[in-house]
Amino acid sequence: MMNAPCAVWVTAIQTVSFKWLMRALLQSAFVLHRRPYRDSSLLLEVLTREHGRLGLVARGAGSSRSRLKGLLQAFTPLLLSWTGDGDLVTLSGGEEIGLPIPLLHNRALAGLYVNELLVRLLPRCDPQPGLFAAYEVLLTDLAAADDAEPPLRRFEKRLLEELGYGLSLDREADSGAPIVAETHYRYVLDRGPLTVNATQTGVPISGRGLLALRDGMFNDPDVLKEVKRLTRAALAEQLQGRALKTRELYRVKREA
Repeated sequence: MMNAPCAVWVTAIQTVSFKWLMRALLQSAFVLHRRPYRDSSLLLEVLTREHGRLGLVARGAGSSRSRLKGLLQAFTPLLLSWTGDGDLVTLSGGEEIGLPIPLLHNRALAGLYVNELLVRLLPRCDPQPGLFAAYEVLLTDLAAADDAEPPLRRFEKRLLEELGYGLSLDREADSGAPIVAETHYRYVLDRGPLTVNATQTGVPISGRGLLALRDGMFNDPDVLKEVKRLTRAALAEQLQGRALKTRELYRVKREA
């Protein structure tokens, strides 16, 4: 039985065996991850504007003679077509709609980190056009940024919101009082920000850090470090102990 979210994707055609076959044409997408599959195919995880995260089998795309092998790369805006009857479907065509977004050095690793987060945390067949738009902005910002950290923090905040675990950044959890820049807080993930006098648990963060994350403006390196601790703690709760390979790659690169 097909998932209800998938059933509203696109036109459906019924086969002779009465099995419903879904067909989507030229859908905006980015490749999040790819790996070899069987003899000459690729197994893809993609983020699409209209259908959220999907698994795609690209038959023959692993062959050196396939034009799709060079096309199906991370950070390249694509239009993809597919057929199938679930959350793992078969690629039937693809084309570029723009040049690959040039992410170099640490910015490329930052992009791969976000891709891994999306694969780990997004359910399949859950349309999130707002998150897709935020991902496009992230890649553009990373390409232009001297420092990858501010764009990453803004995207992590948006991802948590889309997952239904947005951070409370305006008011104290207990009193409802507005956050004060000069006050120090502890952020308890299942409650929100509390003054340091109210709790000894949670992630320490200044009011300035909470307001900077709310506004997406990071002018102070120390504040940016505070914000990173908070977003990483919130994402770690969603990851439920699953390690991210890109973080290990970053650690190895930093120590090299």
